Amino acid sequence: MTIATRHQLAVFGREGKRPRLRDRDRLFWIAIKRIWKDWRTALVIVQPETVISWQRKRFKRYWWSLSQPKGPGRPRASLEIRKLVRTMATANPLWGAPRVHGELLKLGFEISERTVSRLMPKGRKSMQTWMTFLRNHVGQLVSIDLFTVATIQLRILYVFIVLAHDRRRVLHFNVTERPTAVWAAQQIIEAFPEDRAPRYMVRDRAGISNPSGQGLKE
Repeated sequence: MTIATRHQLAVFGREGKRPRLRDRDRLFWIAIKRIWKDWRTALVIVQPETVISWQRKRFKRYWWSLSQPKGPGRPRASLEIRKLVRTMATANPLWGAPRVHGELLKLGFEISERTVSRLMPKGRKSMQTWMTFLRNHVGQLVSIDLFTVATIQLRILYVFIVLAHDRRRVLHFNVTERPTAVWAAQQIIEAFPEDRAPRYMVRDRAGISNPSGQGLKE
């Protein structure tokens, strides 16, 4: 208690009507608070809540300093690489960041794919849309599908159909009660004899099983 009283008298003895507390004064009372249970009884210069707020602020500053980066971080990409990425992306609109990154590695540039993606021009479409693909390849595109039909005798028939996209023509269809992978492959052969198969074929990923346990993957 004597030390706390002397400290407060020293603070009041400073020049000015209302002496300002210094950092060492705050540290003094934070330390007194930790080692003396009845520290509030000797405190006169400020309220006890003020000392508690000093301790909390000091605690926050300490952990904030620990969370700050210790170094300058990753170096910024050079102007040459930034220009090269933009040039390659503009000249090859279908290239994405992985392709551009691979080309840069071949040229001897040490750069991460994430950095390349950040340097890519904004607002560009790296891949053509599905509608653009259909328009460009409609003459080489067919679709296959397998669906079921219920008869009046409550039988389930499986219909395999092949459609051409250019004129929306039905190229081939067949019906069976027991579809198998061999049967589906035979339908493709019959639909495109003499090596006249199209370049692209659209199909879904559904799995259909028949009562015999054999499965047909579309």
